[in-house]
Amino acid sequence: MKEKTKTAGTIRFTDTTLRDAHQSLWATRMRTDDILQIAKTIDDAGYYSIECWGGATFDVCLRFLRENPWERLRLIKQVCTKTPLQMLLRGQNALGYKHYPDDVVDRCVALACENGMDIFRVFDALNDPRNLETAMKAVKKYGGHAQGTICYTVSPVHTVAKYVELASALENLGADSICIKDMAGILTPGAARELVSALRDAMPSMPIQVHTHATSGMGAATYLAAAESGAGCIDTAISTLSSFSSQPPAESMLAVLESEGFDSTLDKAKLGEINAYFRKLKGKRQPESSRKVEPVDAGVLVHNIPGGMISNLRSQLAQQSALDRLDEVLAELPRTRKDLGWPPLVTPTSQIVGVQSVMNVLGGERYGIVPQETRLYAAGYYGRTPAPIDAKLKKKLVGKEIKPIDCRPADLLPAGLAAAAAELDPSYIKAEEDIISYCMFPEVALGYFKWRAQPEGSRDPIPADVEESKAEQAAAPAAQAGLDPAEKAFADLGRSLASLVRASLGGEIPANVPAPAAAPAKAQATEKPAAAEPAKGALPKGVPVLAPLNGTFYRSAGPGKPELAAEGASVKAGDGICIVEAMKLFNTIKAPCAGKILAFAVEHGATVAKGDTLAVIG
Repeated sequence: MKEKTKTAGTIRFTDTTLRDAHQSLWATRMRTDDILQIAKTIDDAGYYSIECWGGATFDVCLRFLRENPWERLRLIKQVCTKTPLQMLLRGQNALGYKHYPDDVVDRCVALACENGMDIFRVFDALNDPRNLETAMKAVKKYGGHAQGTICYTVSPVHTVAKYVELASALENLGADSICIKDMAGILTPGAARELVSALRDAMPSMPIQVHTHATSGMGAATYLAAAESGAGCIDTAISTLSSFSSQPPAESMLAVLESEGFDSTLDKAKLGEINAYFRKLKGKRQPESSRKVEPVDAGVLVHNIPGGMISNLRSQLAQQSALDRLDEVLAELPRTRKDLGWPPLVTPTSQIVGVQSVMNVLGGERYGIVPQETRLYAAGYYGRTPAPIDAKLKKKLVGKEIKPIDCRPADLLPAGLAAAAAELDPSYIKAEEDIISYCMFPEVALGYFKWRAQPEGSRDPIPADVEESKAEQAAAPAAQAGLDPAEKAFADLGRSLASLVRASLGGEIPANVPAPAAAPAKAQATEKPAAAEPAKGALPKGVPVLAPLNGTFYRSAGPGKPELAAEGASVKAGDGICIVEAMKLFNTIKAPCAGKILAFAVEHGATVAKGDTLAVIG
């Protein structure tokens, strides 16, 4: 067969092995030393960029690996002197899972640039450009490459025209390039061809990059279609860390594209060296749970749910002793997503939609239980939904306590850096980066600072393997208080749901919104107390208020917050009287009838099971 003449142009490759790939397959447990041993070879391999930071890496470094993520970035930059470094930045959520004040986002980007970051892939879960403004502006201000991101999904309101409109908004925000981010691996070759062609027609000189996952088995065909339509760069992982819920393999994609006439700057011999290294490392870092993942999940083409999200749903249902109802939840999830305005399923909206779907199935009544995060989402505190929520449903979801907004959510947040610095024990602050770490994950960062301050010989050991075993959970209890809802993380398996939310959801919700139980009252108080014993004594006769699911019981919405209802208080049917925290979200428990609260049956902070009596109304 005659070899094709190379006329198709040059296709560039971004390597995701050091971020998304091991986040997808190895629970983000690659150590800095693991990276540094192969970083020089990756730098010499001819990649366009190396994705090595952001996503779940920041959180996991602090909480599980006892590493400073800022130091990781510095060390990688010292080795990788040829290839630009790239990170995933969650817009106004920065490196965390909630909206942060503008000054925090600005300094986070500034310090990332100072420590060696070059390319910032900036995205928002709702594709709301308002949530990207501050981050994009900061990237440009400090000399980084701002890659505006389209979170790709499929729904009646997500059209090619709407995606082109979003890309135009990103261009107006100063985007240096555009990325189509396909979180679930549902971008078909035909859709890729149509979307890339439309973007190319609308902005002929704008570089276009495509990111997909191999979950559905379409990744290679999608990349080929995108390249033929004008995309100049694709995301791949080295073959040992590719496929499944990771990216397509670099080696195979190189062969496919070369066969179609594309040139590349990749060095095949270097790729072989890199793969050999990770093949050896795989036995040490890959969790057993990842080894059991099916190579292709064709179901994603029907339900559009990212693979990591299904893992989370399984875990959440197992926590509620309801794993047998997974099929019901999968059937409910598209209905809930439609109700909530068709949000893309990516952090944090994937958690909100997923858990609300679980509540709709387990609660016996759709939207009978509405977590605080769903209420805030419906009220506009996460941004503008892709489609409007039905007015009647929105009123039910938001409730009486929360004031809906239509402004940029971060406009309601006061500056946060000075307050965070004032809360921290000065002995914990070794650099300004520590303040940013604390802003992102208060309790997680404090756990790390406390561990770091101990003499090396007396520090808690760092687990040698990646399994979420009891030994790993016990290794750093104070540091496990933050939320890790990363799309592909297996990290939430077996973890305490009560402690997961606290660091990431507290402290910065506007004053007119009831805050969930959240950050510690003082920065020094980092450890969560043991669950309280149930209240002693016989309960009075009356109407019991029952726990609708397993979780943690709270009388108030957070440290320093008033109780939702006091013993002896008169309540109306439907009034919120307490909170059960479960599946990473906060669920207000309502009075089933009018009357007086005769007694609470459990103490604030106690663990409760489904069906337990929480209070008695008479």
